[in-house]
Amino acid sequence: MARKGTATRYQNRGVMGRLRRARPPDVFPRTTAPRRPRNIAMSKRTSSPNGAKQATKKSRSSATPLDTKCINTVRCLAADMVQKANSGHPGAPMGLAPIAYVLWTKVMRYNPASPKWMNRDRFILSNGHGCALQYIMLHLAGYKVSMEDLQNFRQLGSITPGHPENHVTEGIEVTTGPLGQGVANGVGMAIAQAHLAATYNKPGFDLFDSHIYVICGDGCHMEGLSGEAASLAGHLGLANLTLIYDDNKISIDGPTSLSFTEDVQKRYEAYGWHTVVVEGGDDDVAEMERALAACKQERTRPSIVLLRTTIGFGSSKAGSEKSHGAPLGADDLANTKEKLGMARDATFVVPDEVRAVYAACSEAGAAAESAWGALFDRYSKQFPGEAAEITRRFSNQLPAGWKDALPSFSPADKPIATRKLHQKVLDKLAGIMPEIIGGSADLTPSNMTALTGNVDFQRATPEGRYIRFGVREHAMAAICNGLTAYGGFLPYHATFLNFLSYNWPSIRLAALSQLRTIAIMTHDSIGLGEDGPTHQPVEILPLARACPNLLTIRPADGQETVGAYVLSLERAATPSVHCYSRQDVPHLEGSSVDGVARGAYVLQEPAGGGNPDVVLMGTGSETHLCVDAAKQLAAAGIKARVVSAPAITLLDAQPVAYRAQVLPVGVPVISVEASSGFGWHRYSHTNIGMSTFGASAPYQHLYKHFGFTVDNIAAKATEAVRSSNAYFKSPLAIHA
Repeated sequence: MARKGTATRYQNRGVMGRLRRARPPDVFPRTTAPRRPRNIAMSKRTSSPNGAKQATKKSRSSATPLDTKCINTVRCLAADMVQKANSGHPGAPMGLAPIAYVLWTKVMRYNPASPKWMNRDRFILSNGHGCALQYIMLHLAGYKVSMEDLQNFRQLGSITPGHPENHVTEGIEVTTGPLGQGVANGVGMAIAQAHLAATYNKPGFDLFDSHIYVICGDGCHMEGLSGEAASLAGHLGLANLTLIYDDNKISIDGPTSLSFTEDVQKRYEAYGWHTVVVEGGDDDVAEMERALAACKQERTRPSIVLLRTTIGFGSSKAGSEKSHGAPLGADDLANTKEKLGMARDATFVVPDEVRAVYAACSEAGAAAESAWGALFDRYSKQFPGEAAEITRRFSNQLPAGWKDALPSFSPADKPIATRKLHQKVLDKLAGIMPEIIGGSADLTPSNMTALTGNVDFQRATPEGRYIRFGVREHAMAAICNGLTAYGGFLPYHATFLNFLSYNWPSIRLAALSQLRTIAIMTHDSIGLGEDGPTHQPVEILPLARACPNLLTIRPADGQETVGAYVLSLERAATPSVHCYSRQDVPHLEGSSVDGVARGAYVLQEPAGGGNPDVVLMGTGSETHLCVDAAKQLAAAGIKARVVSAPAITLLDAQPVAYRAQVLPVGVPVISVEASSGFGWHRYSHTNIGMSTFGASAPYQHLYKHFGFTVDNIAAKATEAVRSSNAYFKSPLAIHA
C-alpha cells in the first residue's frame, strides 16, 4: 500500500486508473515499521493465501465490441488448434489473447511483408508452450502462416510445431520452450539494440530505436535462468526491454501457491526494474495499453508488467490447471464459443471485421518501414561507411579480406597455452569485425577474452563490446543467442569447459536454432590441475560432440586455433564450442589451419617414409604427446603416423576415401584424449582416456597418474602392433 505523500508521477498525471507503478527502492528506502501486505484484487478472480479461488467483483472492461471480437477470435482459434491436434496448451493463449491483441494492433512496429526489417520491434514468447497464440497472431498479421498451417498444428512437417522454432516459422524470433530461455534471449536482444543505437545512430538519424517485448509465465520465473538474466538487465539499465508476466497463478500441478509464493514485483524491484501491475488482464484493453506506454516511456530501467489473467478464459476449466495442457473437449469448446459470442459449432473462423483490423496494422507497418528506409537512404549519403557496415552485418556477410588479419604460428614459436593463443586470434578478428561482442562469466583473466582497446558494455557505455556477464553461465549463453537472433552480431561467451554443463541448455538451443555463437571453454581437461575433479571436465566433450549442428573443436596449437575460428566464422548457421588448454603446448610441425575443417588430418608421417604400422591420433594438449611417442616408436623400429583430430565428428562428413587415407584399414589406431573415451570406439581400436573423475594435483602428476605420457602411448601402440588379435586389423566404424 502506498504511503501518504508518495504518489507516483503517473498518479499525478491522472493516468492511474488501476495502473500502479512501483517506486524505485533507492528513492523510497524501507522504514523500520513492517509494511502492510498487499491485497491484490484481480479481474475475474483472485487467490487466497492457500491458492483457492475466491469470487471478486467483476472488473470494468474498457474493450469495445470490436476489441472483444478480435480477442475472442484469438481465444477460439487457440482452442480449435489444440482440439484438432488433440495435443497442446489452450489455457495460456486464451488468457493472453487480450495483451497479444494490444501488442499486435496498438503497440508493436512490424511489417509482415518484410519480416527481417532490422528496426522492427521484437516479440518473444518465453512460455513457448503457448505458441498457438503466436501462430495465430502471425496469421492474422499477414505473415506466411496460413489457416491451413493453424489447422496442422503439431503435425509432422508443419510450420506450426509444438513450440516456436525460429528456423521453421517466419516471424518467430527465437526458439523457446525450455522455460526462462526467452527472458534471457530478450535481454540479449535489448543489448543488441542498445549497442547498435550507441554505435550508429546520429543526430537526426535514430536508425535503431526498436523495443523488445517478452511474454513469460510463472515457470519462467521459477527457472533460475530468468533471475540471472533479469539481474544483469537491471544492472545494465536496459530500458528498451519490457517483460510481460502472465500472472495467472496456475502451474501444471495446480495453484502456484503449492511451490511459488514469492513476491515477483518486489523481486524485480530489487533487480532495479520498473514494475507495473495490471489487474484487468482479461479485458481492460485501455489499462494494458497505458501500462505498455508507461514502459516505453521509461528511460533508465527495464520494465515488467505483472498482468493478472485467467488461464483458459471463457471455458468451464478457466482458472484451473485443467486448461493448461490438454484440449478443452468438444462440449466445453462449443459452450466456450457460445459464451464468447462465437458460433458454437463453427471452427477456425476469423470474421471479416477482425481481418480488417489486422490488415490495417500490416499497412501501417509497411508505411513505417518505408519511412525508415527513406531515413536509411539519407543516412547512407551522409555516412556511407557506417551504412555499408550495417548492411554487411545484417546480411550475415564477413568483411572482405578478413582472413588476412589472422595471425600465423610456426614450430619456432615458444610453447604457450591454447587459451592464450585464442586471445591473439580473437583480438585480431575483433579489430576488423565490429559485430564481435561477448564476454566471460567472471573469468576474464583465466578465459583470456578481453578485447584490446574496447570498453565494457555498461549502462553508461552501451557502445562497448565486452560484456561482464558475472557468474551467470546459463543466462550468458542464452543472452548470446538473443544477440545473434537480433541480427548483425557474432557473439562469444566464455567459462571453464566443466561449466558448459551450466549453460548447456542454451548451447543446445543455439544448435537447434541455427544461431552462430562461439562458446570459449578454457581449462579443458585434467590439465586444469590443482582445482581438482569439481572443475576438471571428463564427460563434457562427448556431450558436446553428441549434439547435432554443434561444432566441438579442441585445437592442438596456434595454427589449429586459427583454424577453429575460421571454421566457426564460416559456418553461419552453426554454433561452436572451442576447447582450450590451461597448460602450455608446443607449436607442431605439420599443423594446419585448413585441416581443422576436415575434422582430422595427417599431422606427421613416419620418419623415413613408408606405410605406417600404427596410427597415433590425438586432440588438443595430448597431440604433442603423440608426436613424441612416434619418435620413441621409431627408435624401436615401429613406424607411427600422427593424426591430429581437432574436430573429430567432422571426419564423418568427409568422403570415405579420405577417411581411409587418414586412418588406413588394417592399421591399428590409438586415440589419446584427457577426457572420457566415450565415442572414440568409432575412430580407434584403443583409447587412452579417462574412465574416472580426476584428482587435485599439479597437472604433470595427473597426466602421469592417468597414463597420458609418451611412455604409455608408445607401450599401447607397441602392444597393438605386435598383437595377434585380429581386432587391431579390423575396419573401424568410420570406414563404413
